[in-house]
Amino acid sequence: MSYTGPGFDPPQPRRSRRGPLTVALAALVPGALLGWAVYAAVGGSGGDEGPGNTAASASPSASASASSRTSSPAPSASSEDEKPGAPAAASGPLKGRVVVIDPGHNPENFKHTAEINRQVDIGTNHKECDTTGTSTDDGYAEADFTLDVAHRMRALLEKQGATVKLTQDGDRPFGPCVDERARIGNEAKADAVVSLHADGSGTGNRGFHVILPGAVDAGAADTRAIVGPSEDLGTRIAGNFVRVTGSAPSNYVGGGTGLVTRKDLGGLNLSTVPKVFIECGNMRDSKDAALLTSGAWRQKAAQGISDGIVSFLRGWGSAR
Repeated sequence: MSYTGPGFDPPQPRRSRRGPLTVALAALVPGALLGWAVYAAVGGSGGDEGPGNTAASASPSASASASSRTSSPAPSASSEDEKPGAPAAASGPLKGRVVVIDPGHNPENFKHTAEINRQVDIGTNHKECDTTGTSTDDGYAEADFTLDVAHRMRALLEKQGATVKLTQDGDRPFGPCVDERARIGNEAKADAVVSLHADGSGTGNRGFHVILPGAVDAGAADTRAIVGPSEDLGTRIAGNFVRVTGSAPSNYVGGGTGLVTRKDLGGLNLSTVPKVFIECGNMRDSKDAALLTSGAWRQKAAQGISDGIVSFLRGWGSAR
């Protein structure tokens, strides 16, 4: 997505902003500069929807992912884990706000290859209904990771009074398809939608990146009204993700900004409400994998993303 957040030009994919990063962590303010300020303060340490993304181009095959999932146990939960499925708070600062969380892929997709390979219209062209996603070398599946983080986020956001909906909760045999994932957020009239992922790039490629929708007006897709608020949402998520997890923006896409704009993802193209994707790390790199398989780190990831959503809803999103 591209935005028109306050005070700076929209980010371009795979290109970094060249301005100096001098804001200290204690002086962070919400808004378009958040991600950059936090990144500077931390010190710069260093699959989503099919072809055209880093996860799909470098992730293991569906059969390999399926095999690894069934042969390797998921990592054990940490004592710091947040209990999933906490009941919604009766009141709170986010009362009346609707957040849709989209856990990327589905743990059972590998059993339904014909269904998930079906082509769907994403406005600009046609793409697969869904993909299997990637996994760590030890077999921890992206789909399991995204569902776990989604549960943690739901608990955190409901405690603040938000109404939280998931596009799938391990309650479907496969999918949903990318067009339906977008439709769920649209029909919920969501104030914010976040699609959760973990990348499947090459070893040595590390860090997270937030994917923003570009301006698209083709067929069933028209993102022009959401690029601004989506940029603000993504920027706030990026900044809070760095602050809470200590992870650095991707060292292989986004030019160190942690933001990438794309026009080829159906989940973004077909959205009519503010929406971003986040690739929380690279499952195919051993150092990132050690984080992604840690329950304590996944709780931090959920907190950082949720804090970004809260910041958005109390800033730009409060005017909706």
